[in-house]
Amino acid sequence: MGSLLKVTPALAVVVGLLVAAGATVAWAGRLGHARAILGACLRAALQLGAVSLVIAWVVGVPAGVGAFLLVMYGVASFTAGRRISRTHPWPAALPVAAGTFPVLALLFGSGVAPAQGVVIIPIAGILLGGCLTATALAGRRAVDELRVRKGEVEAALALGFLDRDAALEVCRPAAAQALVPALDQTRTVGLVTLPGAFVGMLLGGAEPLEAGIVQLVVLVALLAAEAVAVLVTVELVARGSFRAER
Repeated sequence: MGSLLKVTPALAVVVGLLVAAGATVAWAGRLGHARAILGACLRAALQLGAVSLVIAWVVGVPAGVGAFLLVMYGVASFTAGRRISRTHPWPAALPVAAGTFPVLALLFGSGVAPAQGVVIIPIAGILLGGCLTATALAGRRAVDELRVRKGEVEAALALGFLDRDAALEVCRPAAAQALVPALDQTRTVGLVTLPGAFVGMLLGGAEPLEAGIVQLVVLVALLAAEAVAVLVTVELVARGSFRAER
């Protein structure tokens, strides 16, 4: 099976043009993320290069797999938390862990997925990435909703609601919208999108049915993990873990 992309000078030129186009559009349209696009693309290139150098060693050493997972988890938690509170991000570690690790334990503990580094790392990465996004979106929306609708929270308190319950009534519907991207991805898979796990297995020579089953497991696991992450995030926000930092 051949490579999906040919590594040639033309590839470097095309990637550079795409990066420049994204940054230029953001700058010209005053979207405010031109530098962020450049920085994100540069970081992606450096990080993927570093991972490519160490991954072959990591997947064959149990201690290396564990260390790699901890690094991934720490970065995911910190990144999600910083989207919610720039000065106090670490409460986000709880929803990221609550969404990711029980699902990993079920997949690998049941034997559905083989407990090998080459399998554990990519699946953990998918789940951590999904929980990062879900936690960040849910947290930001919940915090913003409580700030904008502060009067409604105070009205609920005047009616006898507890602090947590009043906050949940206001912020939970908005925060729950963080699940929409995962829901849309699951609903449209195969019709609009062909996710990475499916395409990767096909390129690796797997049968289409086998690739489809693996992708289904990944999508269902991701949706479950993100649902847990959103639930825990909303609870933390309602209890004031993030609000004081905004």
